[in-house]
Amino acid sequence: MSDLLISEEAYRNSAIHIGTKIRSADMKRFTAYVNKEGLNILDIKKIDERIKVAAKFLSKYDPSGIVFVASREYAKKPVKAAAAAISAKALTERFIPGSFTNPDIPLYTEPDVIVVNDPATDSQALREAVANGVPVVALCHTNNSTSFVDLVLPGNNKGRESLALIYYLLTKEILKLKEKDTSQIKQEDFLAEL
Repeated sequence: MSDLLISEEAYRNSAIHIGTKIRSADMKRFTAYVNKEGLNILDIKKIDERIKVAAKFLSKYDPSGIVFVASREYAKKPVKAAAAAISAKALTERFIPGSFTNPDIPLYTEPDVIVVNDPATDSQALREAVANGVPVVALCHTNNSTSFVDLVLPGNNKGRESLALIYYLLTKEILKLKEKDTSQIKQEDFLAEL
């Protein structure tokens, strides 16, 4: 696995591959096996591949049209860091219904593409993006449905270290593809406080 963005050990240490006991049919293709505790374990190579695919996809958009959405507490800091690094927008508080569909709302925005941290907890943003034909990239855990998700990014979307690593790698890859300097991007800047 020498073509990975970082070492397999670094991936494992972040628990990026640790799933839940529940596995949706949608996420079966990203699952490597079920461990002795009954947890579904995601395939690290597939996670790595999908980070690269997502970065390539997102790098084609003007950063001002990319909106990251995350209501989960541990996702807020990494999402803000990712958005700031690539000059995108981050919505990390409660998603106000109509934010993508009602121009009369003060926080109204028209994204070109959205990145949701969890299709279940960020379902309102997902629904509104779909209603407007906006492409959706979503971090999906083993128990997520991928209905209406255009690009699945498998990974532990609940863990503090996992989220920091996913957004850090995604940000670095986007910046590399846009031929921007990545030397100032540090993984610890993406790690939420305990």
